[in-house]
Amino acid sequence: MSADKNEKYSTSASWPIAAAMLPFSDSHDAGAETWFDQLAQVAFEGINCVDVTDSWVRPGDLSEVRLDELSATIAEAGLDPIAISAIRRSVIDPASGDDNLAYSHRTLDAAARLGIPLVSFGLHRPLLPGQRTTQWFWTEPGPFDDHSDATWELATVRIRELGNHASALGIAISLEMYEDTLIGTVDGGLRLVDSVGLPNVGLNPDLGNMYRLHRDVEDFLEASARCAPVSNYWHVKSYFRDEDRARDFVTTVPAPMEFGSMNYRSAINVAINSGFAAPFCVEHYGGDGLSVAGRNGEYVRRMIAVSLGEARLAARKKENEQ
Repeated sequence: MSADKNEKYSTSASWPIAAAMLPFSDSHDAGAETWFDQLAQVAFEGINCVDVTDSWVRPGDLSEVRLDELSATIAEAGLDPIAISAIRRSVIDPASGDDNLAYSHRTLDAAARLGIPLVSFGLHRPLLPGQRTTQWFWTEPGPFDDHSDATWELATVRIRELGNHASALGIAISLEMYEDTLIGTVDGGLRLVDSVGLPNVGLNPDLGNMYRLHRDVEDFLEASARCAPVSNYWHVKSYFRDEDRARDFVTTVPAPMEFGSMNYRSAINVAINSGFAAPFCVEHYGGDGLSVAGRNGEYVRRMIAVSLGEARLAARKKENEQ
């Protein structure tokens, strides 16, 4: 790890925590003033970093002129663009994998022009019609990856191709875990990172994507601990989860991280003490997602402080001053 990176992750105040642009509608063709208004709202919530989520703007489909315009607008809003999240553009999608691979390469080139050091890719596909018309899309069945050896080989070859391209640009790649994809479990995520075998390709353990499912899921704390050593980015969000096994009933709804059923105090502490030194990206679905994301950012920064021992130091300092 470089000295600069060591310094960035040495305190809770300097640790990069971004907001995803999920709360905003597709603004790809909007003008710079619209972009600025949206980004200014992110900054107003006390967040100083942004994930250029491609459901908002697709950097890989912007001209160089528009990329420069986007870069200037992000800077004008006082934000640091630390990642691009390319979502639902699986490079192994049976229908559009080839197009998605080309798009992913364009996204890496765009990240380099924007000075963004990391791109998060997933293997999840577009929502199915039933998912698009229900309140919470995860309550309806979605696409499933074929887990054959041929599919694993295709994923390995294509992610490695992207990883090599990213390495030449000085960029890292993070693989977002998502339900019913090859990397919808910890075993799957670890397997793909290992089979790709590149130092700039790691895991994005977005375990909320699985925790919200209305079925049995992996234990959150165990899963996050196993993922931490190979993780280089972390989408974080939480849910209230209620289970009544006698009635075969499970329900989940989005929740602010400090109130939800996922114990991020323990998960973040274990991850950091296992060597995790990478950006967080706060997310939330439903309602005023941006306000909740802002609250989540404050919570994550507090939990980083606890993990780094800053809470103990503050208590000792206060005691000595009395």
